[in-house]
Amino acid sequence: MLEKTQVRIVAGALRGRKLTVVVHEGMRPTPQMVREALFSILGNAVPDRVFYDIFAGTGVVGLEAVSRGATSARLIEKDPRQTADIQKYAQDFGVGDKVQVLKADAYRWAERWLPPKDPVNLFLSPPFPDLSEKAEEFLTLVNVLLEKAPNESVLTIQAEDGFPIERLPNPPAWDVRSYGRNMLLFFVKLPPPPAEAPNAELPA
Repeated sequence: MLEKTQVRIVAGALRGRKLTVVVHEGMRPTPQMVREALFSILGNAVPDRVFYDIFAGTGVVGLEAVSRGATSARLIEKDPRQTADIQKYAQDFGVGDKVQVLKADAYRWAERWLPPKDPVNLFLSPPFPDLSEKAEEFLTLVNVLLEKAPNESVLTIQAEDGFPIERLPNPPAWDVRSYGRNMLLFFVKLPPPPAEAPNAELPA
């Protein structure tokens, strides 16, 4: 069943701009309250960084990131109609030069991703079926992205109640926030601790 609705960019240079989007059963648009919380928590980690909106859907999260000062946004979405709509809104809003929409399957894209050297933001909001029917593949995707991401990057997952946090890499390191049935899970990739230098032998 298809349903047409409007979503609004909350803050920044594009504040108040609206997107008219068609939502189907497989999609899981990020509620405005959750979106506001996402960017409030990321705070100063958004400006001057590239923002990756993986499973972009309506594209509103990536566009919001640009609105809030991200240097650019890369939106990965496999639905050709969604990708065309996102690119059209980016052009209409005057940020077409900062928004790159990639029509691709997120899992295949991650395997080929060549990350930049500087820290980035990675946002994953997979459709409902991916959190259940593709749970193993999704957890592998998280591992691949964390392994490739530059140090100081932030990876955020929007999930639902019941998501197996304990199966994520390094579960205690995730900052988990709940908003009704929605969850935001944040992971900051820190550089490994410096290796201890071997004890130097004292001169005889």
